[in-house]
Amino acid sequence: MGLTVGYQSRDIIAGLDVQVPTGLVTAIVGANACGKSTLLRALARLLKPRAGTVLLDGHDLHRLPSGEVAKVLGLLPQSPVAPEGITVSDLVSRGRYPRQGWVRRRSSTDDEAVAAALIATDTLDLADEHLDELSGGQRQRVWIAMALAQETDILLLDEPTTFLDLAHQIEVLDLLCELNRNRGTTVVLVLHELNQAARFADHLIAMKDGRIVAQGPASEVITQEVVEDVFGLRAHVGLDPVSGTPMVVPVSRHLSTARPRMTDAELPIAGR
Repeated sequence: MGLTVGYQSRDIIAGLDVQVPTGLVTAIVGANACGKSTLLRALARLLKPRAGTVLLDGHDLHRLPSGEVAKVLGLLPQSPVAPEGITVSDLVSRGRYPRQGWVRRRSSTDDEAVAAALIATDTLDLADEHLDELSGGQRQRVWIAMALAQETDILLLDEPTTFLDLAHQIEVLDLLCELNRNRGTTVVLVLHELNQAARFADHLIAMKDGRIVAQGPASEVITQEVVEDVFGLRAHVGLDPVSGTPMVVPVSRHLSTARPRMTDAELPIAGR
């Protein structure tokens, strides 16, 4: 509430009020440098507010013990880094650290949680593989498995589909939605692709210049007016023929002024 967060002497977010609904998938969208990742970092307790409070179950997040927060809240940053040569199983088992105390003694409960996370992300057959030998989509699923192994009620992900091809993007988003439905995990993710946010998220938060422009279901947030305000983009907003959610079709200046396209019959044929 009244959240102000920034870097050095600059405030990126000032006086922000936002509530993340429990048990849903929430997507934070907006143009580059609008404050999306900064908000997520504040929710993850990586940035301390200069003013205002981040509340977790009614308690000031920054006053709670770190160990207690790690049992409730899992984070997948934008570009996670793993030790060279680490195996999938070893990486995912690190998600159990918050529940092992200082001794780091692994129990049968830890083994069961790691196995369940690998199964949930369809990476069990990769357990003995080295992380750096996997494809981008496989690695991302493994990182998500590590977060799942924490067995937290809340999962925060900063641009989990960045650098992935389209097939792997859909694969990761499908996985997160399944985790939400099957486990009731509250998922909050920063996304760039508006149509993916509209299709996969239950709740959207649209940001511009560190403030909330609109929030709610996709049908209320993804409108021509909001898209133009937030992204400075003229667009037609229709319905996704597969999901029935809003679908954004940008209006290009080139297309609006270009001559009519030729039909197949009018196209020149080489050699004529």
